[in-house]
Amino acid sequence: MKLWKTIDVADNQRALLFRRGRYQSLLMPGRHRIDLFGGKVAFEHYDATELVMSRPNIKYLLREHASLAEHLAHYETGDREVALVYRDGKLTELLGPASALTLWKGIDAVRVESIDIDAEAAVAPHLVALLGKGLPMRLLRKVQELVHYAEVPDRHLGLLQVNGKLEKMLEPGSYAFWKHGRNLSVKLVDLRLQAMEVNGQEILTRDRVSLRVNLSAGYRVVDTRTAVETLSDYSAHIYRVLQLALREAVGTRPLDTLLENKDALNSEIRQAVAGGLQASGIELVDVGVKDIILPGEMKLILNRVVEAEKEAEANLIRRREETQAMRSLHNTAKMMDNNPTLVRLKELEALERVTGKVDRISVYGGLDGLMNELVKLRGVGS
Repeated sequence: MKLWKTIDVADNQRALLFRRGRYQSLLMPGRHRIDLFGGKVAFEHYDATELVMSRPNIKYLLREHASLAEHLAHYETGDREVALVYRDGKLTELLGPASALTLWKGIDAVRVESIDIDAEAAVAPHLVALLGKGLPMRLLRKVQELVHYAEVPDRHLGLLQVNGKLEKMLEPGSYAFWKHGRNLSVKLVDLRLQAMEVNGQEILTRDRVSLRVNLSAGYRVVDTRTAVETLSDYSAHIYRVLQLALREAVGTRPLDTLLENKDALNSEIRQAVAGGLQASGIELVDVGVKDIILPGEMKLILNRVVEAEKEAEANLIRRREETQAMRSLHNTAKMMDNNPTLVRLKELEALERVTGKVDRISVYGGLDGLMNELVKLRGVGS
């Protein structure tokens, strides 16, 4: 029958000694000789370098055996509290609300930071970057359970809603908020100039011509709080009021007026919409009809009308030119009737044009003979 049992505890270990199922002592590194007279013994070895001591009833053992407090530190968080555990200055554990953690003492420098998350939803600025990246996957999963992250880009504004209520405006930057007991959401509002397209609107004009009209508008959110509090979806609201204004403006005009003056149409739409949007915190920067698309048969009719108009204009120009030419010929004839010298010059000019197209000319009888043969002078008429 054995009277003694030898147990070895490594330098990085601690061992709990139990006799007959009851805690007896904590064994430090080294060789220990345990007598067996008092009953059956059991040992539990723990790696103290892992820092966290995981045992189901450790809280009870600490309360019943004060000597354990020399080697173990027990931490608990309240219902609205979290704790961050730093080991040699590095975050190693994150303890959520209503949780407990037991740590080995004397291994490394350990610091525990308790945070009341009930007083303020926002995570302290120095913790935002710490909890956001560079952590082991085990800790990142805990962070995702406890923290809501939000990124507000440049030229945007973030609207923080806590439990459905608008709490504050967030300028561009990175933010983090404690989730526990809160329903958090951050809505982003783009403060840049944005485009709104109202396309494919089938509208009947006053003279009952069916058109397809495309409208384009530019807008900017100038009062974010007003826009969000008065409109559930300001983009959908802008689309709807532009659509109604476009239909109203087109439906009260005949086709010819629409085609002749789109600027008046744009101005009417702007006047109908701009005031209401401004009251909702939205500035209408510009608005304009891009396309007025006619049905196929109406296109053919208008093309024929345009073709007829252009042909009539061409005929008018042609008649004017003919009249001008006849008037010029009449004036020339009157001048030549009373001026033989001018007639002679015109004859020579005509002769020059004729001879310019002849390769070879033989002249007999001198210049007068040539003139008498080629050009019938007034002597023939006489």
